[in-house]
Amino acid sequence: MTESSATPGQRPAAGGSDPIGPGRLILIVGPSGAGKDTLIALAQQACAGDPGVVFVRRVVTREASAFENNDSVTPEAFRQAVARGEFALHWEAHGHYYGLPKAIDDEICAGRVVVANVSRMVIAAARQAYADVVVVSVTAPPEVLAERLAGRARASDGHLDERLHRTVDAIDAAPDVTIVNVGPAVDHTRELLAVINRA
Repeated sequence: MTESSATPGQRPAAGGSDPIGPGRLILIVGPSGAGKDTLIALAQQACAGDPGVVFVRRVVTREASAFENNDSVTPEAFRQAVARGEFALHWEAHGHYYGLPKAIDDEICAGRVVVANVSRMVIAAARQAYADVVVVSVTAPPEVLAERLAGRARASDGHLDERLHRTVDAIDAAPDVTIVNVGPAVDHTRELLAVINRA
């Protein structure tokens, strides 16, 4: 099954043509159950106090979770925010709408590193809009994904089988770095931090 997406919304690049920079946009992608939120949370703790690294709070049309860095809004409020141009990128997946606040453009213009959890469907738009985009794919074997999703059992996740077989077939969605998140999360957090710090 192919992941669905709304037409990605983004702020026009500076001058209407030049990509936004000089900061970097690090996009974390991967299947449900891969442990993206865990690695992002650990990386955020490691970067605490570093003003040069910003971790984005997404806007999502589902109830907030203690495991995710999200702000919850109603679908109607989300649509209004899209109409007002409040998102740098936005998309639809798993029956919900997701958005990254337009304020990330200012952070990137200021030269900071912005880290965000997104759908692979917006990678192409992000590569066009921003000068320095790094895509990090966090993944795990199918049996591990299935076990993690079954254990999480979050109603808003939708049908388990559909999430396990969702794919995105696009060259522009190919990752720059892949992290196979099996074993101690702290080890794989170091891999993510190496990307953030360009180690």
